[in-house]
Amino acid sequence: MSATRATDAGRIAAILARYPHHDPGDLVNILHDLQAEFRYLTEQAMQETASHLGLPRAQVYGVATFYHGFHTEPRGEHTCTVCMGTACHVRGAPRLLEQLERDTGVGAGGTTPDLSLNVEEVSCVGACAIGPLVILDGDTHGHMTADNLSRLVTKLLGKKGRK
Repeated sequence: MSATRATDAGRIAAILARYPHHDPGDLVNILHDLQAEFRYLTEQAMQETASHLGLPRAQVYGVATFYHGFHTEPRGEHTCTVCMGTACHVRGAPRLLEQLERDTGVGAGGTTPDLSLNVEEVSCVGACAIGPLVILDGDTHGHMTADNLSRLVTKLLGKKGRK
């Protein structure tokens, strides 16, 4: 076993130890904890969770892929979400996505190769009065312009661009 895999196994074991009753009803909570630790659900984490709870691996994987909030691929440290609802769209949201792609080399649904940023788009966040808007790590920024978005992302990532 590689050093990284052994370290990951220790981190997984520490999380599973919080659930000593091996109750299958804890599956979603365990997956949340694992994702918070690793930023996505690793194959190793899902296998060990299945074993810990006495569940088939397919059932754990099924839950992990059913819920939109779980991710089975590596995720970036930060997330930038662009609202593409009608109000945001007509006020320039597509230009915001284009600017993100120019600045980071990543389009909607992508993650930078260095795992620093995820770029996402959503249909609507319900804040139409302040569109176009982006959400950076949970903080909403309304009346966004491409230039302001570049500055925010640069500040967030600590350097110019990530190509």
